[in-house]
Formats: sequence, C-alpha cells, structure tokens
Amino acid sequence: MKLSSLLERLEYTCMQGSMEQEVTTVVYDSRKVEEGSLFICIRGAAADGHKFIPDVVAKGAKAIIAEEAVQAPDDVTVILVKDTRYAMAFISAAYFGYPAESLKTIGITGTKGKTTTTYMVKSILENSGYKVGLIGTIEAIIGEKVIPAANTTPESFVIQKYFREMVDAGCDCVVMEVSSQGLMLHRTQGFVFDYGIFTNIEPDHIGPNEHRDFDHYLSCKAMLLKQCRVGIVNRDDKHFDRIIEGHTCTLETYGFSPEADLRAEKAQLVGGKGYLGISYHLKGLLDFPVEIDIPGKFSIYNSLTAISICRHFHVSEENIIKALKGAKVKGRIEMVKVSDEFTLMIDYAHNAMALESLLTTLKEYNPHRLVCLFGCGGNRSKLRRYEMGEVSGRLADLTIITSDNPRYEEPQAIIEDIKAGMARTDGKFVEIPDRKEAIAYAVHHGEPGDIIILAGKGHEDYQEIEGQKYPMDERVLIADILAGK
Repeated sequence: MKLSSLLERLEYTCMQGSMEQEVTTVVYDSRKVEEGSLFICIRGAAADGHKFIPDVVAKGAKAIIAEEAVQAPDDVTVILVKDTRYAMAFISAAYFGYPAESLKTIGITGTKGKTTTTYMVKSILENSGYKVGLIGTIEAIIGEKVIPAANTTPESFVIQKYFREMVDAGCDCVVMEVSSQGLMLHRTQGFVFDYGIFTNIEPDHIGPNEHRDFDHYLSCKAMLLKQCRVGIVNRDDKHFDRIIEGHTCTLETYGFSPEADLRAEKAQLVGGKGYLGISYHLKGLLDFPVEIDIPGKFSIYNSLTAISICRHFHVSEENIIKALKGAKVKGRIEMVKVSDEFTLMIDYAHNAMALESLLTTLKEYNPHRLVCLFGCGGNRSKLRRYEMGEVSGRLADLTIITSDNPRYEEPQAIIEDIKAGMARTDGKFVEIPDRKEAIAYAVHHGEPGDIIILAGKGHEDYQEIEGQKYPMDERVLIADILAGK
C-alpha cells in the first residue's frame, strides 16, 4: 500500500523521501518492524518511540511518522505530524480499509455501567438477528473468537484490526466500551461513532498516570459527544449540562427525569430464593414493562441505555423484554448459587464509589445481614483503601477483609490501610488474608436471608503478586469450597 494512501485523511509535512513509498506493515512497537514497515513513533509511559529510529531503520523500516525532527537515511520517508497517536488512528483506519464504514458503531463511556450495558446491547441486538462484535474491559468478541482484554479501549491500530475482522466475519455492528484514557489518547479517532452513549460521571481515574483532576476527566469523557452522530446521555446526571457542552451530535436522553426522552416509572424490587432483580415501566418514546434479573437502580439505568440504543435498530418490544430478562455479565452482580438460604454474588466494585453504590442497592432488599468481602490492589492510591474500608464499615453488617491483587506490596500492609478506614466506623470485620479461605469463611458462615458480596475481582481470573499473574477465578474457588477441596 502506498504511503500517500495511508495519509489521505491527515494533515502532515513530508520532511524527506517519497510519498509513493510502498508500505508492507504499520507498526508502533519497534520490536515488530520488518522490511518495508511504516513505523509510528509513540510516546508511552515507559518509552518514547522516537528513540528507536536507528533500530527500526536497521530492521528495514521505509517510512517514519514522528512529532519532531528526526535523523534517518535518505531512502527513508519521514513524515511530521502534530500528534502521532492521533495520526495512528487515521493511518490504521486506512490500512485496514476503513472497516468502520461497513459497521454500525456504538461507543459507550461513563464511570459506571459501560461493561454491563455493552453486553445488554449485544444480547438485545443478537436476539433480533444482528451479528454483533464487542470490545470491552473483559474481552473482545468477534464471531466465535474471544480475545481477553488488556485495556478497556485498545490502541487505535488494534481497534481497526478488530473492526476489519468483524466485517470479514459478517458482523453488522460493534458495541464497545470507550474509556476516558482511550479518548484522551485518540484511540477512537479515525472514524465517527454512529451512536455515542454517556452513562454517568463521578470522580475516578484521577492520579499521576491518569487524569490531573475531575474537570480533565469529564472533558475527556465528553469528547465522545464530538465523535458521534447520535449522542445518548443520562438526563439524571448532575453534570448533565457540562457533559453536553459543545456537543456536535443529535442528542437524546434517558433516565427518571420527566424531561428524559425515555424514562423509567414505577420501579419495584423483585426477589426470591438466591435471586434479586428489579422491574419498571418504560415511558416516553417507548411504552412497555421491563424486568431484569440484576438488582438495583443502576440496572434500570443500564437497561434504559441499552433500550435507547436498540430503539435505533428497530428491535421489537418482545425481543427487548426477552433479551433483558436473560442478559448476564461475568463479574457484574453475578449471582452464584451456593444455597437456597442466602444469596452470594461476585462484583467488580473496586473503588469506594462503586462499592457504596452496590452496598446501598443491596441494603434496599432488606437482607438478614449484608456481608462484604473485599481487598484492595497494591501499588495504587492508599486513599482508595481508607475509603473502601469506611464504606464497607458503614454499610455492611460484616466485612471480611482479604487480599486482592497485592502486586509489589505486602498484602498485610494493604489490609492495615483498609482497617484504618474501617476504624472510622463501628462496623464489624474479620481479617483473612488468603482469599480462598476468606470466601470459604463467607460461604460456611452464611445465615438465612444473608446477601454476601465478593467485591473487587469480578471477571478477573488471576491474582497479581510480585509481577506474576497466578490463576484465581472466584467461581472456581467457590466450586472447590463446595466440593470440600
């Protein structure tokens, strides 16, 4: 493919060489360069691609995309752009033949609800005969192929590669999670989403390697409403006016607000033995009853989001109701049957905001006891530990403090930080560092009417210790515990 074709939708300056240069592969990892490659210099957290130019030239790179003047042999074309990450998105789209133009693209951003909503959308659309690709926190799904995820929103090159594979596999549409980091780093440039969804926003991902403050976090999230044709936004979010500021899309809303285009009315809790759910009546642009086998008000928001999207695909009322009833997401309020006497579930809640939302929701079902088992990740903000300890101490009847992903920290040191947060409350707790032993304690000490939540790990099937990921799936641990192993 000619270099000029790869750059056809970009502004750039050719510093040297020929635009007619033939390119064999597009690469942003210097280790993958081969004869005829186009190498894109990306500034990462650990390394700067501009420093690897001698290496990539020696391996046969024939074109380089850079943000600064660089030295290269005369037969190597050097292209200067303002932002190489932005350029990579457009180059990748061209390299794979603009696959997004053959798909209906759905992007979902927000602090909470992205993962669950993507699976709800996939379930509803597939129930109506569409073939749907998915890219998200847990995995990418392309036809029968499932690829474990490294990032919520992959690099732009990977996104375009997945899009191409989806088109080749016969997919009609793709639903994907769009993180604030993904938007900030231009991973979703190179195409325009047909539908961009903003679920909600609360302070999160604020720190040295993420966002400098809440304003920056919000502004990055809101970029999605400038990269889509139709924007669908939660009307109830207290930051609604700021979220939609400067949007360039057709706007639609959902929520409980009377001003929402799609709204939920007459919400009711639904429960049984080992089962929790919620029902409501949908009003506004559509009018029918909905019941979901996932508890809590946020489940209403997630389903409203999914319905708001699927309405554009002319999905029947019957198919929406049927698909929502059966929608399940691994590690997101995932109920695991261990007893008819009490309810046990696994959830990814791994910060104070998510944990408070979850525990507050579950308390509404009036359990005999609300039991919360969790730990905190190592090499992350200590504030998260204090906050999660305080939240669980305040809301749970019993907290079981254990280990999560200690990474390079001592598990006990993390537990002590959690206990410091617990100390601000009158909450009861037990401390069991080994996670399997902690889960066994929860299962064996469950009382009739209890709701037990295993928080923090969710879909993860590993535990990260000293740079190594060891197999650890809570579903497997529960099965082993029930089997007496």
